[in-house]
Amino acid sequence: QVQLVESGGGLVQPGGSLRLSCAASGIIMRNYVMDWYRQAPGKQREFIASLTLGSDINYADSVKGRFTASRDNAKNTVYLQMNSLKPEDTAVYYCNSWRSSEDYWGQGTQVTVSS
Repeated sequence: QVQLVESGGGLVQPGGSLRLSCAASGIIMRNYVMDWYRQAPGKQREFIASLTLGSDINYADSVKGRFTASRDNAKNTVYLQMNSLKPEDTAVYYCNSWRSSEDYWGQGTQVTVSS
C-alpha cells in the first residue's frame, strides 16, 4: 500500500519560513516524479514544484525564488522549503508522486500565513 504523508505545516507570520516534508512508503521515491501542489479555499489545486527523475526541479512563477524543493532518496522523503511567505501562500499543500499510470497523493498539510 502506497502512502504519502505530508508534515510541517502550521501558522506563520508574513515573511516567515516553513519546511514541509513528504515521506513515502510503498514506493521507491527516486523512481517517481515528485510534485508539490497547493489548494487555497475556493480555488483550484495549483502546481508548485516538480522534482523530475533527473536532477531538474521546476517551479511555478508564483513561488520561484522563494520556495526550494528537494529530495532525500535515502530517507524516501521530499521537502519544500518555503521562505518569504505571503498571506496568499495560505493553502493546503499536497505532495504527488507519479509515473506512467501510477498516481499517488498525500492527505495534505495546512499552511496559514497571517499576522
